[in-house]
Amino acid sequence: MKIDILTLFPDMFLGFKTQSIVKRAIEKEKVEINIIDIRNFTPYKNNQVDDYQFGGGGGMIMMCEPVFNAVENIRTPDSHVILLTPRGKTYNEKKAYELKNKKHLIIICGHYEGFDERIYTLADELISIGDFILTGGELPAMMISDSVIRLIDGVITSTSLEYESFNDNLLDYPVYTKPREFRGMSVPDVLVSGDHKKIKEYRESERLRITKEYRNDLL
Repeated sequence: MKIDILTLFPDMFLGFKTQSIVKRAIEKEKVEINIIDIRNFTPYKNNQVDDYQFGGGGGMIMMCEPVFNAVENIRTPDSHVILLTPRGKTYNEKKAYELKNKKHLIIICGHYEGFDERIYTLADELISIGDFILTGGELPAMMISDSVIRLIDGVITSTSLEYESFNDNLLDYPVYTKPREFRGMSVPDVLVSGDHKKIKEYRESERLRITKEYRNDLL
């Protein structure tokens, strides 16, 4: 898979590409991630990428021409262009599984007060990560990329994915490690019983219990 992220602030992604599972996925050549500076595609002086909006109003608006130039420079028939915007459908695990089957993702990060309305015509899909406002699309781009990359075959073990939160609309079961006793809190006996059938039944029932308690809306 190839992921191209269009941004005005490429340095925000330095740690994202060089740590943990994302770093290993890149090293194993499971994914290629390119951070593309939109400023490199502006035809205006002084690398201008934003301006005041027609009709008046507060804040600066991202100009359409630099974004069009950037997308058109990298877009191929295999590309799927995502625009991060409050207009988009809320992102979830089902969407992550859909996106992991794409060969090439182009993710456009907005910034400032918004972007020129014409930029919407570039998008194959609009995505929001929730009903709240951020200063830009860089953090959502990292979140979406991370959630997709970890699903790519060979990035992490298949058993790690099997009972994760949101699979089957249920949250994950509780997990424990050493010590077995800690400040009056004990690891459930079934988990150290060696009876894998009972352990599986326990975990399934706990997924349902936890989902009912914390995220009943998922049911």
